Amino acid sequence: MLVTDDALLAGRDVLEVATAAVRGGVTCVQLRLKHRSPRDLSELARRLIAQLDVPVLINDRLDVALAVGAAGVHLGVEDLPVELARRAAPPGFLVGASVGSLSEVLQGRGADYWGVGPWRVTQTKADAGEAIGATGLRDVVAAAGGTPCVAIGGIQPSDVAQAHGAGAVGVAVASGILGATDVEGAARSFSAPGGGPL
Repeated sequence: MLVTDDALLAGRDVLEVATAAVRGGVTCVQLRLKHRSPRDLSELARRLIAQLDVPVLINDRLDVALAVGAAGVHLGVEDLPVELARRAAPPGFLVGASVGSLSEVLQGRGADYWGVGPWRVTQTKADAGEAIGATGLRDVVAAAGGTPCVAIGGIQPSDVAQAHGAGAVGVAVASGILGATDVEGAARSFSAPGGGPL
């Protein structure tokens, strides 16, 4: 999963960057732009949805996700509760939730997937908390009751196999892809051992 970030985009066109990442193997895009107005976010989301052949999720903003027909929303710990989002969402709409520790497991119940982390300290989300690494990820996966878990937070290509071994079904990446000049190549470097995306 590619997670967009205002600073890492550094003025580049979101659509061009996301398209390159998808060519490199990204299977989902989470539109996370904290400094854009709801109108700008909606316009960008519509462009991404029309152009990309992978699911587009909107970070935090259920209203925007529903308005633009996104595949789903990703909710942080301090966002709208999962159960309320689920009530407002149509059938088939994905609801993801951030779960950074065992103390946050209840807040993630009912979500379609959990974003678990941070794997390591990350510059793109200063309030993400302490790094949990493979051990913390494994603990949350064990408590997930079958909810798919995606590792997030400072993930590098060398972490993919270990995250998979700890029970993650995939990885969510911002700086590891957006921080590269060759976005497509960077995305490709996150493929799982054996050549396919997690």
